[in-house]
Amino acid sequence: MPIKKVMVIGAGQMGSGIAQVCAQSGYEVLLNDVNEDALKKGMQHIENRLTRSVDKERIREQEKNGALARLKSTTDMQNVKGCDMTIEAIVENMDVKANVFRQLDKYAPEHAILATNTSSLPITEIAAMTNRAEQVIGMHFMNPVPVMKLVEVIRGLQTSDATHEAVADMAKNLSKTAVEVNDYPGFAANRILMPMINEAIFALHEGVASVEDIDTVMKLGMNHPMGPLTLADFIGLDTCLYIMEVLHDGFGDSKYRPCPLLRKYVNAGWYGKKSGRGFYQYN
Repeated sequence: MPIKKVMVIGAGQMGSGIAQVCAQSGYEVLLNDVNEDALKKGMQHIENRLTRSVDKERIREQEKNGALARLKSTTDMQNVKGCDMTIEAIVENMDVKANVFRQLDKYAPEHAILATNTSSLPITEIAAMTNRAEQVIGMHFMNPVPVMKLVEVIRGLQTSDATHEAVADMAKNLSKTAVEVNDYPGFAANRILMPMINEAIFALHEGVASVEDIDTVMKLGMNHPMGPLTLADFIGLDTCLYIMEVLHDGFGDSKYRPCPLLRKYVNAGWYGKKSGRGFYQYN
């Protein structure tokens, strides 16, 4: 059955971005969040981004209005009954995700695909929370979703070929490039990226160089558009720590141990840009 209507669970930065690109690509979209204020903010952020795109002549006013017309919001997850697919984009916590997937399995139509935007948690374990494990898959978008072209499509042990093909086709319809990834801790993107960020934090921790100089080395020496410590601040240091812990626990290899300075910053509430302070200070 073709995917026509999608529910996105979570109205934060990732969820609202996913909802936006789906609506712009012609899908009927329900954006869901249990927090009504977060839902309103998510919807407003989508409209603001679309308005900026019109102002910069990236899209026409007609395209903006069409996307907004296809986008609705709801705090009731039971409204998933009319959807062909769900994309969960909530906090990186297995217990919370498991609860959501049990509810989705209960309320979603039998044919519906249940996708997760997790950046590191095992798809196989999430799928086992449902009675349709073959229809559960990872769909890891990059941030910011409307801009970044990559989507990691992660197959769990139980994921069917039909589910993978449907999601890969959808990614193409969203003007994204899908890469097929198997279900290992951190998948491909974060298994490569996070140890690099963690090593940059170790370099700072050991006094090898300053924050600014470490970032400059990677920007000018390796041609990265953003230094690793700036990137960590944008991702969120709490998220970086969580992913490093997933890698460390999953592989049992000391090379993935989180840097003590990263843990100290998170314990201090210095999460990066979203808290106003990380390796840099933000107004």
